Amino acid sequence: MESASVSSQAARLVVLVSGSGTNLQALLDAVADEGYGARIVAVGADRDGIEGLDRAERAGVPTFVERIPDHPAREAWDLALAARIAEYRPDLVVCAGFMKILGAPTLTAFPVLNTHPALLPSFPGAHGVRDALAHGVRVTGCTVMLADAGVDTGPIVAQEAVRVYDGDDEHTLHERIKAVERGLLVETVGRMAREGWTVTGRTVRIGRPRDPGRPDAARPRAV
Repeated sequence: MESASVSSQAARLVVLVSGSGTNLQALLDAVADEGYGARIVAVGADRDGIEGLDRAERAGVPTFVERIPDHPAREAWDLALAARIAEYRPDLVVCAGFMKILGAPTLTAFPVLNTHPALLPSFPGAHGVRDALAHGVRVTGCTVMLADAGVDTGPIVAQEAVRVYDGDDEHTLHERIKAVERGLLVETVGRMAREGWTVTGRTVRIGRPRDPGRPDAARPRAV
C-alpha cells in the first residue's frame, strides 16, 4: 500500500502545462481560498510563449521552462525536468494539459496527477474524444488518474460521466468534457490535499484507510 498523509499546512503543488492553461486557471482560482488546502508553488512548461505561463505570472506564481530541444536526448530532458520540479519540493505534481509523457525520474520521485477526456480504461491515448465518438458510445466522460509509465494506464482517482448527444462532433463534445474535467480536477486535488490518499494495487482511496469497526457512513465521501 502506498499512502500520502494529510499535512497541517497547505499541500505544495507544481502544475505542468503546455498550452492555454484553462485547468491551471481553475486551480489558481481554487487555491485563492485558504480552505482549499493547497497552494501552487510553481508552474512548469515544456515550451515558451504560452498562455499557461502568462496566467501563472499574472498570479505571481514562479514559472520554469524545460524544453526537449535544449537537451541532447530525451533521457536528459527527463532528468532535467525532475530536477526542476524537485527545487519546489512538491507534495503533488499536477499535469494540467501537459502534452509530454513524463519519464521515470519524475514518476518515481513524486505523485503525479493527470487527466484524460474519456472514461478509462476505454479510449486511452491522444484521441480519446474522437475514438469514443467513432465507437458510437452514448456516454463518455473524463478521468483523473495517478500517472504511471504507460499511456493513460495509471490508477484511477476520480471519474465523471458526460452524455453524448445526437449531432455532437469532436469539438462540441470535447468542450463539454473539458468543462466537467476542470471541476473534477479541482475537487480531486483539493480533497487529496486536505485528506491524503492511499493506493492499494490499482485502487485509490482519498482519506484515511477504512477502519473495519466504523460504519460506512462515517467514512470520507468517495470522489
